[in-house]
Amino acid sequence: MEVPTLSYSQFTTVSGSRQLPLNKLSRNNISFTSPTKFSVRTSAVSGDDSAVTLLDYGAGNVQSIRNAIRYIGLNIKDVHTPEDILNAKRLIFPGVGAFAAMMDVLNNNGMAEALRTYIEKDRPFLGICLGLQLLFESSEENGSVKGLGLISGVVGRFDSSNGCRVPHIGWNALQVKDNSVILDDIANRHVYFVHSYRAVPSEENKEWVSSTCNYGIDFISSIRRGNVHAVQFHPEKSGDVGLSILRKFLLPNSSNAKKPLEGKAKKLAKRVIACLDVRTNDNGDLLVTKGDQYDVREQTKDNEVRNLGKPVELAGQYYLDGADEVSFLNITGFRDFPLGDLPMLQILKYTSENVFVPLTVGGGIRDFTDGNGRYYSSLEVASEYFRSGADKISIGSDAVYAAEEYLKTGIKTGKSSLEQISRVYGNQAVVVSIDPRRQYLTSPFEVGFKSVKVTNLGPNGEEYAWYQCTVNGGREGRPIGAYELAKAVEELGAGEILLNCIDCDGQGKGFDIDLIKLISDAVSIPVIASSGAGTVEHFSEVFSETNASAALAAGIFHRKEVPIQVVKEHLMKEGIEVRM
Repeated sequence: MEVPTLSYSQFTTVSGSRQLPLNKLSRNNISFTSPTKFSVRTSAVSGDDSAVTLLDYGAGNVQSIRNAIRYIGLNIKDVHTPEDILNAKRLIFPGVGAFAAMMDVLNNNGMAEALRTYIEKDRPFLGICLGLQLLFESSEENGSVKGLGLISGVVGRFDSSNGCRVPHIGWNALQVKDNSVILDDIANRHVYFVHSYRAVPSEENKEWVSSTCNYGIDFISSIRRGNVHAVQFHPEKSGDVGLSILRKFLLPNSSNAKKPLEGKAKKLAKRVIACLDVRTNDNGDLLVTKGDQYDVREQTKDNEVRNLGKPVELAGQYYLDGADEVSFLNITGFRDFPLGDLPMLQILKYTSENVFVPLTVGGGIRDFTDGNGRYYSSLEVASEYFRSGADKISIGSDAVYAAEEYLKTGIKTGKSSLEQISRVYGNQAVVVSIDPRRQYLTSPFEVGFKSVKVTNLGPNGEEYAWYQCTVNGGREGRPIGAYELAKAVEELGAGEILLNCIDCDGQGKGFDIDLIKLISDAVSIPVIASSGAGTVEHFSEVFSETNASAALAAGIFHRKEVPIQVVKEHLMKEGIEVRM
């Protein structure tokens, strides 16, 4: 999570309150023909004393907290001036991105001092993620940067040398202390974290600490003093548990709040992720499909695109089924659409209204020029996805080219989409999707790339293989191996790796354990295993035999061959921590 060298505001003006042209649009059935117009709902509610005041300084996905507040039944009033902070009845600050950039924005517009005054007066406050970290004296993120100084302590980086993968991404357990108030009903439940920096408890700040979490060390997961609360995790991404926390803060006197069920959370859970490949069919309708070694066409006379459901509807069902994350892969170019009109933006907006777990979107995160001749940088594209409800973006082909150039020159130019997006939004927001194809070898010395001794011999009895990376949906092989690519993109700012395997895709015979072990042992960032899941045993196998942090599947969930809940019940029986 490096410090941006530029203002966030210049990347958040594509949609705003403008009108977006779409036609034949609904949450569950989206298709695109000639444009028509509809208005996008604004969040500001002037003169509403019951509204929740939200401090959105323009970084990352704040749409999710807006949706959670509306889901609970409250309106939102946005902060425009320091006086809006001082006059707030209750204030939420969902800090997202990088600490230094956040403090620059708050200091430059006078809001830092207003925040300090508001909190010192014990006014109702909920800080989220960076909204907790700014309360401390300083942060070590890219140098020493002063915070508000209300709580003793320095925010430091997790140490990956002790075996912990950094960023800390996923569902972890809390050790809740007495009288935490907003956490009182969530004992033994997992909540969602995504961060590289943390504050630690000490004698000087112990009176503030309302819960801790363990990730290599015990760190502060929440604070509370009087009416002031802050959490390091993301309640707006923590499912029903997170919604319960938000209700406790926003409606403290409500007797209608639904208490989450008692859980058995003890530590960081392995994640089960549902993936939706989204594209248009030949009639222009957006649908979820699934490839067989990346071929999404049915082997029939009509050769139609395989249709496995509607994106928003399926994502909502997977949330209810217990998916820990939902990942959208846009496998249609949409290159003629202006950025604000991209169909995936609408899918994200509608999905995030009712799905309160992390959303990732991939496909097309690169510089492009639309049909009107307007140029968009990859940073603008990513920014609009974040503002529409994405928590992470996934980069594929563009990351391969950036890694090749980096390995060739040894120079980080800072110009690649991977570097730009991670610099502005933090590496925890950037996933690199690797699409390798197995190339068998008779000797590990045949090529200049890292190879492995394979568990299953090649077609001619070969004992070794290297994994050649591809671009353009697996259609073009590149002169770089998966091992080399993974190491390079970690250096360039990736926070997570989505590891596919073309050979295993759609086969239902299990993940490529050799590949996943190779990559998950090579990097210190989380690795998501993908491609090949067909049974519940495949999930326990990949978690038991590799260091994968998560496993992703698509077809077996879409076709209801293996429900998500059944996967998790199997993992629990095998002694593998999961969120239930």
